[in-house]
Parts: sequence; C-alpha cells; structure tokens
Amino acid sequence: MIYELKVSDVMKKEVIIVNPETLMSELREILRSNRISGTPVIIDEDKLVGIISIEDFIKWLAAEGHDCPVGEKMNKDVKTLFDDEPLIQAVSKFEQYGFGRFPVLDRESGKLVGVMTKGDIIEGLLKKLEVEYHEEEIHTYRASHIFEDIIADKTMLTFQYNLVGNDFKRAGECSSGLKKTLKRLGIHPEIVRRVAIATYEAEMNIIIYAQKGQIISEVSPDRIKIIAKDKGPGIPDIKKVMQPGYSTAPDWIREMGFGAGMGLNNIQKCADEMNLNSTVGKGTQLEINIAMKERK
Repeated sequence: MIYELKVSDVMKKEVIIVNPETLMSELREILRSNRISGTPVIIDEDKLVGIISIEDFIKWLAAEGHDCPVGEKMNKDVKTLFDDEPLIQAVSKFEQYGFGRFPVLDRESGKLVGVMTKGDIIEGLLKKLEVEYHEEEIHTYRASHIFEDIIADKTMLTFQYNLVGNDFKRAGECSSGLKKTLKRLGIHPEIVRRVAIATYEAEMNIIIYAQKGQIISEVSPDRIKIIAKDKGPGIPDIKKVMQPGYSTAPDWIREMGFGAGMGLNNIQKCADEMNLNSTVGKGTQLEINIAMKERK
C-alpha cells in the first residue's frame, strides 16, 4: 500500500508554524500546548526557511543561553517531501535521515502545504486499509470467478498503461491501478503484492529515464506477464545496472528520493522470470513473469 498512496494522502494539512522572530521562550509553550516535537519556520505565510525541533530547544536550554529568536537556533538545511511523492519515497527518506518529521511542499509553487511524521504514515495506512476493505468487497465478489465463467480454449486478460517521462504527479498510478484490478479478480494477495512492487519499480524507471513508455500486463490462469517498454536512452551495460546500488540517475532525481539503484533488483526478487533487453539510443524492454502459484 505504501507504493499506492501519495504523501498528500497521509500528511497533516493543518500545520503549527512559527516565524524566525518567534522567541525561544515562546516556542516552549507552542510545543507544549500543541503536543508537538517540532515545527516549520516560515516567512511570507508559506515560504519555508527552516525547522525548529524539541532537540534544538533542549540544546538551547542546556547551553543556558539568553532568550533569542528561533531563527538563530533553527536548522536551515531542511530536507523536505513533495505532496505528490509516492509514500514509499517518504518511508525511504525517514530511514535515510532518521528524522522525526518532514515539511511537505507543493512541487510547483514550493509552498508549505503540510507536515508528516512516522505516526501519520501508520495512521494513514490503517485508514486506507479500512476504507479499501469495504470498497473492494463488492468488486472482488463480482470479478473473482471471471476465468471460470469464460468458455474458451485459452483465456487472457490484457491491461495497458501509457506513461510519460518525468510525469511524477502520476507516478504510481499504473501499479496502483493494476493492483486493484488483480485484487478484484480474486488473485492471491502475495501474488498481487509481488506484481505491484515489480510494476511500480518498472513504472518509475520509465518515468525517470525515458521520454515515454507503456506497461502491458497479460493475466492468464497460470501466470501474470508484465511487459515494460520505453523510448529512451537505452542501457549500455545491462550487467552493471543489475548491481545493487548502481544508478545513473542525475542529482535532481536523487534529491527527490528516486534513483537509488535498487529497482531492477527489487523486480528480480519478485519475479519468477525476468528478461531485460535494451538498445542504446532507442529504448528498453523488460519482461517479468510471475506464476499464479504461491512460492513455498
């Protein structure tokens, strides 16, 4: 589910804020009365300039310093999230930096639109589970016996998703849509999970590296085939890109939380069979096969 949700689905939109001129003595009451452990520091109503945490406040107390503006003690090197980022990227950033909270910005305007903690992620996932359980009961009942009801020597369902390079606002929609469809077909949750992860990683590779591409899923009674093909720069050395942690993603992609170099490895772990072919200057085609039988 963390591959399906966006940061905006779980973040807190009502944010307690301070400005650089707020005194440290005033910060004490703001943190206490609102039961928070930190807050963004903004100017001009929505421009983020720093973050002040309870750890910063404790350090100020321990130093027995005189009262001063928050702007003198705040952390100005702030790591942020974008509201349209897939939640999986936020989870990775929490693990990478060890922070208790992240300010959330609108990607286009750069304005502060929310804040997110680890607790918000858990709360958001629980709410989503509850809503999805009730919504999917009817769909699953309706579609779960589709292969049994079709009379034919060979049956296959095909789903196609068109992708556009650098369209991060729609990142994850393909894998999310396929996941819901497979669940409604009554396919085992563990198989759906593997398909969703593999499809998400393939989808992100197209969005990050290619101009455009397609993901086609062929569902038959014995297996699910996923074909991800794109028109992009191609891969010069397939053996090298299969090494964990190897990535050719530019810095601006890494700053967004993508391009960690683990996508193909994650796909390989989920697949029963994976084939990767690429031509430099033309594009790449990835084929993933996942059997309907559960792994032992």
